[in-house]
Amino acid sequence: MHAEYRKLMDAFDRLLRESLFVAAFLCLPLLVVATAVGTVVALLQAATQIQEQTLSLLPKLLAVGVAVGLFGGYGMHLCAALFADAISQLAGIVHGV
Repeated sequence: MHAEYRKLMDAFDRLLRESLFVAAFLCLPLLVVATAVGTVVALLQAATQIQEQTLSLLPKLLAVGVAVGLFGGYGMHLCAALFADAISQLAGIVHGV
């Protein structure tokens, strides 16, 4: 009984770990782009002493939109692979097969 439970929990743990990695891989490029653009805009604002709030938001919004366009196909591929893996493991996790 204990070995069977451990096997089920290992399968669930692996699926959960894969899900967290996919979430990290989806968020990381967008966070890096937003951080880099925000830093550049902050440096330009500090150098020119222009403190306009919309000036910092618009470049980040545009850069993240471009990043979503560039990395979106990769992200959808990762999500589709995770979904297929989850569906294939679902019966084994639920029924203990």
